[in-house]
Amino acid sequence: MAKGKDVRIRVILECNSCVRNGININKESPGISRYITQKNRHNTPSRLELRKFCPYCYKHTIHKEIKK
Repeated sequence: MAKGKDVRIRVILECNSCVRNGININKESPGISRYITQKNRHNTPSRLELRKFCPYCYKHTIHKEIKK
């Protein structure tokens, strides 16, 4: 089976508020929160957005899918 034809693909979710605040400018946060998960390509063709816990912001924030 070809690797590009799989229905379920791995995606990386990145914290939206850490990116917006600018980690390099804000010295309080040591990094950007990222999660790896899977999604069904046929059921969700658009970019995935989930509410996950960010250990750098210390709260639940929106995590958006980024390009690999």
